[in-house]
Amino acid sequence: MTLPNYITFSRIVAVPLFMWLVLTPRLSSATGEKEALAALVFIAASITDGLDGYLARRRGQVTTLGMLLDPLADKLLITAALVTLVQFSPTMVPAWMAVLVIGREFLVSGLRGIASSEGFTIEASDLGKYKMFVQIVSVVAVILDHRWYSWPLGPITIPVHWIALIAVWGMIALSLWSALDYFIAFWSKIDRQAAKSRRRRAFVLSRRKGVVAPSRQPSS
Repeated sequence: MTLPNYITFSRIVAVPLFMWLVLTPRLSSATGEKEALAALVFIAASITDGLDGYLARRRGQVTTLGMLLDPLADKLLITAALVTLVQFSPTMVPAWMAVLVIGREFLVSGLRGIASSEGFTIEASDLGKYKMFVQIVSVVAVILDHRWYSWPLGPITIPVHWIALIAVWGMIALSLWSALDYFIAFWSKIDRQAAKSRRRRAFVLSRRKGVVAPSRQPSS
């Protein structure tokens, strides 16, 4: 196990810890330590998403195990967070929102799997990166909104509830937009692959038609 793999594995371990912190009733407190700790665990787990890949590339430690664990950890983290929030705060994150965002993750994974089998890749778009950031803000804000409608911070007051509301709907919009973006990129590459295949087939057929069979000489 390399250091990047250990970091990826820590993200998987953080999933049950996060769910336990959010959903265990006896951990609730009037001052909101449970919500604050759950938010910190989720933020720390989300930071490891970029850290493990960066270290793997920088240290030359890109492994097959890491390539397997990294997307698995990403999907587990966001799926666990959304399913947990459906139970924890159903008014802010109703079930249909969780199904839509999780369905988008399955769609993109499926498109990438088909693309890989066809011999090309679909690069991560900027929309996908923005979506990930908004997802982190959404989860953290919804957790904090369970305890604080607004959060006084010195001379200013942070509108936690409105940040959560805007972030959740932003997450939905970016999920749909990025899914469409991935699908368009996938379809255009599939079209190019099919066009190349048709041209190659036409070239082979034309060569076959142009071959002149040698004439048989009369025997003496």
